[in-house]
Amino acid sequence: MSVNTTMLAIVLVLMVSMIAAPFLFVFYLWRKDRHQREHSVLRNFPILGKVRYILEKVGPEMRQYLFLNDNEAKPFSRNDYEAAVISGKYKSRIIGFGSERDFERGGFYLQNVLYPTNRNELRIDNSETVTTHLYQVEEDNLFTRKERIVERDVGPYLLTEEDSIVIGKQTCREPFYVRGLVGQSAMSFGSLGENAITALSIGLGRAKGTWMNTGEGGLSDHHLKGGVDLICQIGPALFGVRTEDGSFSDAAFKAKSEIPQVRAFELKLAQGAKTRGGHIDGAKVTEEIARIRNVKVGVTIDSPNRFSEFKTDRELLSFIERLRDIGGKPVGIKLVIGRLADVEALVQEMASSGQHPDFITVDGGEGGTGATYQELADSVGLPLKAALPYVHQLLVEYGLRDRITLFASGKLVTADKIAVALALGADCVNIARGLMFNVGCIQAQVCHTNRCPVGVATTDPKLQHALVVDEKSYRVTNYIISLREGLYNMTAAAGLDTPTKLSLEHVAYKYPDGRVKRGEELFDGQAKDG
Repeated sequence: MSVNTTMLAIVLVLMVSMIAAPFLFVFYLWRKDRHQREHSVLRNFPILGKVRYILEKVGPEMRQYLFLNDNEAKPFSRNDYEAAVISGKYKSRIIGFGSERDFERGGFYLQNVLYPTNRNELRIDNSETVTTHLYQVEEDNLFTRKERIVERDVGPYLLTEEDSIVIGKQTCREPFYVRGLVGQSAMSFGSLGENAITALSIGLGRAKGTWMNTGEGGLSDHHLKGGVDLICQIGPALFGVRTEDGSFSDAAFKAKSEIPQVRAFELKLAQGAKTRGGHIDGAKVTEEIARIRNVKVGVTIDSPNRFSEFKTDRELLSFIERLRDIGGKPVGIKLVIGRLADVEALVQEMASSGQHPDFITVDGGEGGTGATYQELADSVGLPLKAALPYVHQLLVEYGLRDRITLFASGKLVTADKIAVALALGADCVNIARGLMFNVGCIQAQVCHTNRCPVGVATTDPKLQHALVVDEKSYRVTNYIISLREGLYNMTAAAGLDTPTKLSLEHVAYKYPDGRVKRGEELFDGQAKDG
């Protein structure tokens, strides 16, 4: 056989193989699915059924990017997501041609005044600038986009010293002074990887005046890298402040309180994502995480639903006093409002005993960074805008409002949402997912699997490679400063000179039928006391 004939035969065989291969593969799938017992549709329609499952698999991504409009997606719309990301990347909140908010629906609005505050009348401390990196667009066409990073000195938009929020002023040897109003909500190392935690720590530290809540997973070296003030959270499993058998350790707690960056402690009674004990998949429990938490490597952790150290209001308040005596720093509680009578009973006990936390974090039921069960996420705990004013009014009624700082959290990712929360009673605001967006989160909603595609909610080193710490840290800085700048815009519109003065009289609620109620009318006519 000649060389040409051999080559021709080989080519023919390859061509037949290429043509036959898809048909053989389809036949294999047909035969395999026809005889499986798990999926009914595949037994009757193996090929069409397979197409159905493929479309179902890619459905969330298709809806997110192609089919849902800019205000439809949950838990965050495309507009919410882009607002957070653009303010972090470009430190910009400018839009054109008008709002996409659905003005036919009910919602809160800021009550602007006829004669707003001029910019030079606002009480802002921009005396020390922050050096940051911003992206600058040079070309933005259909198929090409060119950007470059520029270095800029920007004002941090801090409160003046006299307007500072002072936590634990009356009770602690070392009160916590806050000048930024916006900080990071609880996110544990382990739930988030070391690159994400490090980028957040560095970015928040650079922004000045803010804080980082460690989450219940314990204090790690990564939290400390940016020099940011820390609120060290303690959950029912007592990670980081426990003995080997899981009991509370006074010595371990004291050691944490002696770290200068640790400015306060928070007892997590519940959080919006999970009004239950915490959960971390065993795949995320590395040697480092096990050492920090004093648990076993590779074993799934399910924390208790509540602390074993206390089970009554009096015991809780006594435990808070014990921690404050040991550490000398503010101690607060984080809760989700459910049965209203329970909350009032707790506040009554504070008023009658004279014992109280230095701060209360009210987390709305719409919170969501933690892994939890669907039934708890959807139906347990009141949303923030119902829960926050209730707690605020209770503290006013019982004469405790000037002694307890209120933190609020629950999807407060833009300056206007923060302003409304401050008006409804909050002193400070915690943000989790807005900051996750700025370290790369794309809302893949696989946080609980350790397979985060952008390296944020994973401890897998290969996946974490996607997250460049230095670049993302600047986005965190820009996002926080941009929020504070936007908050001053809202302050000026309300005719005020500092956002700490926002109260119920500065918001109104519009019902879908067009009726409007002022904030004072919504909540018994009581505004935030000074």
